[in-house]
Amino acid sequence: MFDLVGPLYRRAQRKVEQDAPIEGLSVGGRAVLNMLREHGPMTVPQMGRTQALSRQFVQRMTNDAAVRHLVELVPNPAHKGSALIRLTEEGQAAITAVIDRERAVLRQVGGDLADAEVAACVQVLSRLLRLLDNVDMD
Repeated sequence: MFDLVGPLYRRAQRKVEQDAPIEGLSVGGRAVLNMLREHGPMTVPQMGRTQALSRQFVQRMTNDAAVRHLVELVPNPAHKGSALIRLTEEGQAAITAVIDRERAVLRQVGGDLADAEVAACVQVLSRLLRLLDNVDMD
């Protein structure tokens, strides 16, 4: 499983990098914008934990996105010292374009995969991810 996931991840990452000039997103920037698209406003530490990335890396990606007006900082009622990061309209448009393009590529996999096969793959990968939840990423 790991022997397949590693190369798959690296090739998918390279594809995002090749398409990055379209929206100007790095792989890390894409990850930040997608987390915010999926989960709504989050703090930098929350994003780091969610994606198993260091807070420092997420902060750099967030700073880059903020300079480009793709995200904005908003007050966090739960913690005054840790602002929430949320997508701007420009950020929403950028990540939507990236996701739409990625889904078009994924549709090329072919119609011979049954929904049950895809669901089983997602289930196995999710279990592996949970198994490694305790790995410290900082």
